[in-house]
Amino acid sequence: MRMAVLAPLKEVYGVSDKVLMVTLASLFLGAPRRPAWAEVGASMIAVDTLVHNFLHRTGILQRLNASHAYGPACYRPGGCAEIIATVAQRIDAREFHRSYPQSFPRLVQRAIWEYCSQDGLDICNGNRINDRCRCSNTECQLHSICDRNVLNS
Repeated sequence: MRMAVLAPLKEVYGVSDKVLMVTLASLFLGAPRRPAWAEVGASMIAVDTLVHNFLHRTGILQRLNASHAYGPACYRPGGCAEIIATVAQRIDAREFHRSYPQSFPRLVQRAIWEYCSQDGLDICNGNRINDRCRCSNTECQLHSICDRNVLNS
């Protein structure tokens, strides 16, 4: 159903996958009397540079043989969006709120964004980490499992 909605809109010149996902996810998630629309909104993953760079820095992209530059490849098979959707299938979002769907990829994407965003937890981003060096934040909750890959060499 998500693809049926997105496919025609992708033909609009200059409108990226990220813009479509951000805009439509909020609209569809706000449709409480339409469970099918809320489910579609829950499946919409907006990959921005914070989310992509997190997956790169932590080594997730490399471990899954999915390394790619930020951009359209994030939405291709095996890209960032698919990785996040796969992770979301292993998390029962109803544990966080009973009204959430079991699989909630948008929530996982948003959690990654909050972890990295300056307006969120401000932990894994270019403001805190010199992109030419490995991260040295030993206080990070993910430090022991993070590959701390350099973003720009």
